[in-house]
Amino acid sequence: MLQATRPDERRRALAEFLRSRRERIQPEEVGFAPGGRRRTPGLRREEVAQLAGVGVTWYTWLEQGRDINVSTQVVEAISRTLRLDRLERNHLYTLAGLAIGPVTGDCVGLPPSVQKMIDRASPYPALVLNARYDVLAFNDAYCKVMLDFTQVPEDQRNILWLSFVSKEWQCSFADAETMKLHMVAGYRAASADHLGEPSWQEMTQRLLTESAEFADLWNRYDVAAPSNKVKVVDNPRVGRLEVEPVNLWLNRLGRTRATIYTAADEETETKLRILVDGA
Repeated sequence: MLQATRPDERRRALAEFLRSRRERIQPEEVGFAPGGRRRTPGLRREEVAQLAGVGVTWYTWLEQGRDINVSTQVVEAISRTLRLDRLERNHLYTLAGLAIGPVTGDCVGLPPSVQKMIDRASPYPALVLNARYDVLAFNDAYCKVMLDFTQVPEDQRNILWLSFVSKEWQCSFADAETMKLHMVAGYRAASADHLGEPSWQEMTQRLLTESAEFADLWNRYDVAAPSNKVKVVDNPRVGRLEVEPVNLWLNRLGRTRATIYTAADEETETKLRILVDGA
């Protein structure tokens, strides 16, 4: 059997995403009478088509992953009908082949200046991730406060893999479950630009095979961007730390970012200096 082409993958992902967003909207939320026998949760396809002002057959073909042309106007109408937020809307555009802005490739290497930058961030933990959550660089402070990446084999230095599969990974963040949900949503959003790419397909399949928890979150079809909310870290030596991530986008290198975890309060500032500098 022939391997699915990239357009096939994109159309299938578009169909699954549309279906997941349609099923989360209750009929009464958009003016339809509640009740009646419904075989599936949420809105029916014909109801989405009616609200978006498109043909029922055409919308059904779209959800079936048929090879049909999609205009910006129609995608925008469907986005409004399904009440998509900004990230979900951009994700829909990308899956429909109408990505907003140019798509750039993943970083495959880092200049020495990036490592120098995150080293200078000490005592704040810092690391560099690409869109697939591969760890490309880290500083000594990250090893002392969060996780010692020098002890992790290079082929396992992926945050998703360590969080969901690796038994050696001990998550330092107090709200680990929420972080996992957000990471999978971020991975889902980024994957729209890499449908059909072997490295992404392999990573997704490995995670789905090895982790039922990842599979459950993946099948929610949520999308998200990296968060800058304050996070709580439970460190075995000094206890509670409150850190605020700062994401620095390395534009020349595509969707790669450096994340520096700054102290959110004076107590955390003092504890970080004890951990990292021995002060």
